[in-house]
Amino acid sequence: MANSLKNNHIIYNYFTKILLLLYFISMVFQLYSCERCEGNSHQQISKDSVGNGHSDEMKQQKYVDPYPIVNYKLDTIKNRKQLAEAISKYKNYPGNINAIKIFKLLNRKEPRFISVGSAVVTPDTIINDAKAYSVFPQVYEGAKNIKKIIVVSNRYLSYACYDSGKLVRFAACNTGKEKTPSYPGRYAMNWKEKQHRSSIDSAWVMPFTFNFHKEAGSAFHQFDMPGKPASHSCIRQFAEDAEWLFNWSEGIKKDSNGNFIRMSGTPVLIIDYYNFEKDKGNLWKRIKSNKDVILDLPKKPMEVEEALIPICQIPKESRATLVNYQRYKYAEDTLRARGVIRAGVKLTETKNFNKLKRQKQILLEKKMKKEEEIKVKS
Repeated sequence: MANSLKNNHIIYNYFTKILLLLYFISMVFQLYSCERCEGNSHQQISKDSVGNGHSDEMKQQKYVDPYPIVNYKLDTIKNRKQLAEAISKYKNYPGNINAIKIFKLLNRKEPRFISVGSAVVTPDTIINDAKAYSVFPQVYEGAKNIKKIIVVSNRYLSYACYDSGKLVRFAACNTGKEKTPSYPGRYAMNWKEKQHRSSIDSAWVMPFTFNFHKEAGSAFHQFDMPGKPASHSCIRQFAEDAEWLFNWSEGIKKDSNGNFIRMSGTPVLIIDYYNFEKDKGNLWKRIKSNKDVILDLPKKPMEVEEALIPICQIPKESRATLVNYQRYKYAEDTLRARGVIRAGVKLTETKNFNKLKRQKQILLEKKMKKEEEIKVKS
């Protein structure tokens, strides 16, 4: 009997150990299965978030153009009657008070500069939003991480403003003439003044001035818009665009010690140069529609080379403050080698006309005084 109980006890312990082992194996298997499920679930969530969730905002999406096609026609004004009719048509365009603004934008000029013999661009449709006529892309992928940036085209006499890569303004401009051009490269907005008189010629009054090259005196501002490169390296604009840019752009910043931080204002890129050869300019007049030309922009805008400015275009009074004098000294040679300045073209040296006027006035006063002395003696 004792042996029987002992054997039963051994069998019982044996089965108990087997059951415990099976239970342990079962728990391990369940734990492993749960971890796999959780892992797969996590992977699926991650995949969904990349493929269908938040990543949709991060992924480059195909841009859907919200603007209809607008076809352009280039006509030559043959007589005064046709001139009056053309301007009157856009001033009194049915149901659209902004038509004359679009007409000015497409022609890059004020109506007062249109005369008999002028070739004018006319659209078949007027859209109130000037961005519909942009030669710049509506989205600038390379500037998505830049809060504000301005991009200028000499060739198409226009500029674009981007906010985090999205086009927020398209406007016409008139840039520098051949002997005082607006040089391609990277700049930055510096200081601004609502009603600025030029420091080199006080006769030049420039509303809504926003300087983007301190030493050269280059600036965005409102001024005459004849529809061609006409400035002394500045970017001229229509009044409404100049005021908008004046309020939108940000100037140079200061560090904790109150010192100015170089190139810290809103970045400015001039992406090309004007072709002054006969019949090679006026590219905006050759555009067939608002979908015809979309410019390629630098993929890395903040890596664009800083603009090269020839030393002759820096007033002598400002040359002592140049950060890299040698770069300015040899800039003209580099620009000529790149074809930016044509062979045989002599750049106009920037002069301080205010200083010359004062010197002339002093000489005149001396002459008058000498003449008066001669009269008294005689």
